[in-house]
Order: sequence, then structure tokens, then C-alpha cells
Amino acid sequence: MLVFAHRGASADAPENTLLAMRTAVAQQADGIEFDVQQIGNELVVFHDRVLSRTTNGSGLLQDQSIQELHRLDAGQEQTIPTLWQVLELIDGQCLVNIEVKGHVEPQLLVSYIHRAKTELNFRLDQFIVSSFNHHFLLEFSALEPNIKIGALTASKPLTYAAFAEKLKAYSVNIDMSVLDQKYIADAKNRGLKVMVYTVDNARELIQLKEWGVDAVFCNGPRKALITLNQM
Repeated sequence: MLVFAHRGASADAPENTLLAMRTAVAQQADGIEFDVQQIGNELVVFHDRVLSRTTNGSGLLQDQSIQELHRLDAGQEQTIPTLWQVLELIDGQCLVNIEVKGHVEPQLLVSYIHRAKTELNFRLDQFIVSSFNHHFLLEFSALEPNIKIGALTASKPLTYAAFAEKLKAYSVNIDMSVLDQKYIADAKNRGLKVMVYTVDNARELIQLKEWGVDAVFCNGPRKALITLNQM
């Protein structure tokens, strides 16, 4: 079972910052998950709609310019990075799950991933693009079917993982709170990988591995890897 650092190693560094990404690489996470939002023609790595939870700013992210965002303090002398800064830092050292938030132009994200493949040490198969916005995933996949998509959900539909199969997704990324063995079996029967968020409890990690889950998103990847390696 693969371990993805959730918003970088966010248990040990401010989430979605370069320090969190660097720490996740140092902790030898199998992959790193982070969030992107579009500001003008740029993609920034940030989770919330509002600035106040993780920075010293206030108001909506979308009301700021890139220059204003770069001046904010995200903790431990970190700022809000751009997608390209994060990709340069990771440089193909592990898998990457890019979660799309808000309105992002699919072609813009495609162009960044292809640029990373050309200019950095990435392969296309190292990327998963995920979102709760399944309309975005459909558009993105139509533009670039060679990049894997992950259908995010925090619900358990009556038809289980049928929505992800319909999207021809690589994975269904499921909230731990709605997961059970029937959900996993249904997804597997549809040819989908099962990736679960956010899991930091040792007993839950062991249970998910026993259930055959393919990957977990953890705030503390080092501790998760130690737990799993002791099984």
C-alpha cells in the first residue's frame, strides 16, 4: 500500500508549502498530494477558498494577485508556492497527486504537466489529477487521456464506485469516514485503484492494508511508513 503525503508532510511543516514538500521527499513518501487553484494565468498550491486558516492574510484567495499572495506568511517563513515551484522541488522523485480546487482551466494544467515531463525528471505515469469536480475530470481526460485521473468523493452512492468507472478514472479517492469492504470490492471489480484519505491512525492504516487498499493519504508519512513496515 502506497503512502502519499497529504498536502506535503503537513504534520511536520505548514501544509502545501515548499517545506512540506521537501519534508515529504526526505521522509521517503511514495507520493505527494497537494491542491492547486488558478489565479489569473498561474496555478498556486493552496487548499482553502479563504486565506486566514493557513496564512496571515484575510479574505478570499481569488481576490488576491500573485504578487500579494507571495507576500503572505504561511508559517515557518514559508509562502504560498506556485505549481511550478513545487514540481521543480519534487523533480520526479516520487508520485504526484494534484487535487484541483475551484475553477481551473484543464488545458493550463495539462500544459504544466507536459512541461514538467519535458524540463524536469518526471514521467507522465507519475501524475494523478484528482478532483471533487467530476466535470473538470471529464474535460481534462478528454484533453489528455494519458494522464491518470482520480475521482474524489466523500459519499457512498447507491451504486458505489460506478461514477468513477463512468469517468474511466484510474482511482477512486474515498473519504475514510464512508469506506467499507463492500465499497473497496465494488471499486476493485470495476478495475479501479482505491485511495483513501486522510489516515494517520495506526490501527486504521493496518486495517486498510489488510483490506487491500492501494494507497492512503497521510499527514505524517514517516509515521505511516513505520507502522506499515512493522506489519
